Amino acid sequence: MNGTNRTVVSEFIFLGFQDTKNLQIPLFCIFLIFYLLTITSNLAILAAVRGYQRLHTPMYFFLGNFSLLEVLYTTVTIPRMLADLVMEQKTISSKACVVQFYFLFTFGTTENLLLTVMAYDRYVAICNPLHYVTIMTSKTSSQLALAAWLGGFLSPALPALWVSTLTFCTPNEIDHFCCDFAPLVKLSCTDTSKGELNFFIMAWTFILGTFLLIMASYVLIICSIMRIPSAEGQKKAFSTCASHLTVVGIFFGTIMFMYIRPTSRMKFRLDKVVSVFYTAVTPVLNPIIYSLRNQEVKSALRRALQRCCSLS
Repeated sequence: MNGTNRTVVSEFIFLGFQDTKNLQIPLFCIFLIFYLLTITSNLAILAAVRGYQRLHTPMYFFLGNFSLLEVLYTTVTIPRMLADLVMEQKTISSKACVVQFYFLFTFGTTENLLLTVMAYDRYVAICNPLHYVTIMTSKTSSQLALAAWLGGFLSPALPALWVSTLTFCTPNEIDHFCCDFAPLVKLSCTDTSKGELNFFIMAWTFILGTFLLIMASYVLIICSIMRIPSAEGQKKAFSTCASHLTVVGIFFGTIMFMYIRPTSRMKFRLDKVVSVFYTAVTPVLNPIIYSLRNQEVKSALRRALQRCCSLS
């Protein structure tokens, strides 16, 4: 208790965007539009992948999983953030906060693993094109996707369990719009040094491990592409990887900034801005990146839209 009288609490208060009180309604409108665009665009891609036979390939199967993941990932934080922007009462129970913490990292970890699996799929397609059909069978694709989801659900279990055992004291204000690790642990009045170190090591190992695997895949992919004799062939091979590589750069750039640092050095105001970027902005950009650079997805979405218009 650090030698001071502090009251044990069972609920927290989100401070959210308290520095922009005059902009609460405009922010609500902006984030609501982002959320609705994220849901509709990702569900549209998911429907296109499931509904059109031409997209029943491993690459689009993983893209469908990624779209579903984006819907779940944003739903963990954005609805609560929208409610806090228009409500005076911004409290959340400690149990609900731990649940949000768990699912925030569950879907974040799953995204790490799924992007790694998608990089492996591109590696096999470009570096071993003659064996792609025999290597990336529907069974193998399903197993890889299932492994990504299971890894995502299992990896944050121990950190969430540890957080649930902490004792929290006043002041019970979370300087964030969601139950992220650093601002939540900061409220604990018990010793968290070992838990923070374990989380830091886990983040380093997991995030850097998956990032290095993706980069290794793309080094091999680029080397293979450079051996293609025709410029047209090289351009076509690069185009199949460009969307995925763009999403990887955006996603890993933000999470490395957020989690591959000692938590004691974090500046929460800056972190809130970065958190908004990868929880609200990036999920809107990802469907645009994939659809605008992919003729087959655009064609499937266009046919789906024409079908809906003809039915109406």
